[in-house]
Amino acid sequence: MNKSYLLTTAVAIALATTPLLAAEPAAGTDKGKLLLDFRARIESVDDAGILARGEADTLRLRLGYRTASHSGWSGVIEGVGTTHVFGEDFNSTANGRTRYPTVVDPDNTALNQAYVQYAPSAATKVMLGRQRLLYDNQRFFGNSGWRQNEQTFDALNIEHRASNGLNLRYSYLDRVNRINGADHPDPNVARWQLDAHLLSLSHAVGPGVLTGYAHFIDNQTLPLTSHRNLGLRYAAKHEQPAGLGWLATAEFAHQDSYADGKASINADYSLLEGGVVWRANTFKAGWEKLGGDGRYGFATPFATLHAFNGWADRFLTTPANGLQDTSLGWNRKWGPVGAVVAWHDFRSDQRNLHYGQEFDASVSWAFAPRWSGLVKYADFHAGDTGFNVRKAWLSVEYVY
Repeated sequence: MNKSYLLTTAVAIALATTPLLAAEPAAGTDKGKLLLDFRARIESVDDAGILARGEADTLRLRLGYRTASHSGWSGVIEGVGTTHVFGEDFNSTANGRTRYPTVVDPDNTALNQAYVQYAPSAATKVMLGRQRLLYDNQRFFGNSGWRQNEQTFDALNIEHRASNGLNLRYSYLDRVNRINGADHPDPNVARWQLDAHLLSLSHAVGPGVLTGYAHFIDNQTLPLTSHRNLGLRYAAKHEQPAGLGWLATAEFAHQDSYADGKASINADYSLLEGGVVWRANTFKAGWEKLGGDGRYGFATPFATLHAFNGWADRFLTTPANGLQDTSLGWNRKWGPVGAVVAWHDFRSDQRNLHYGQEFDASVSWAFAPRWSGLVKYADFHAGDTGFNVRKAWLSVEYVY
């Protein structure tokens, strides 16, 4: 019996039993919660640098349970299963099909989350175990939720909101479970052992939030990549439903060597972004720089990378000459329908290289309670280096 059949059967059982499991408990009893997320997706890749065209037809099911809270204590356990459907005309990084373009959605069965939480008050939360970690806009730490196998961390996470409005957060990371899947034949690709400390302090300042952060990352699986980030971020917005609103973000960080990291790790990160909001339309312009000196480019290996520098994923690893991304974007919602359009121009930080330009567009539709669909397209046109790449996606998702 193949994995596709097992996963499809599990989805059918889960969806059929959702109304029963989701029923309201009797008055006076605590409430637990079923966690269910099913996603079917087709991803097509046309990469001019690879002769074969890639197509990945994949299913993903996450199923778990969040317990009721007792004296501030609660817990979550969640499993995940992913599988392909109609052949494997893509390189999942685990199936050895390197003649095809890469789509990092391998077959995988794993424990996705398993943690205990203690929240003695609304101001304090402590989580221990395997969990999602989302910091700010996920530029440095996120769950890579776009991929079928999301990224999770074996970690201790502590958050506290002081009476003076200061928000403090600390995370200790023991391991990152990567999107390549727990079943990957190379364990050093499936997961990295870490000894990492993340610190974040934030406070409201004027119309926005000022955040200072420090990341001390000892990657024990890849020790030469160990690094430290020190940064400052300010994100502000002014909402005006009946008129013209605005938003603005500025951020700067410095990255250098830490623990056994190689001496060449030394680069800066900068972000300037602004926009206006008018009648449900958001127009944005941005400039992001990941510095590079020809030997090393600013690295964000734990980020939700697909959300940055274009959906064609040409810059998941920063080039040694760095990357400057100038972008324009628009998004809007019409009730259950949403649309996004973006344009990027990519250039190097050193040597004045033009990497290329990219056009991205998507339309989403929440067509029924808990159900949504997505059509998405990315078109990258190479400049001085690389190859043209086109990608398209069609997906349907159910989330409970």
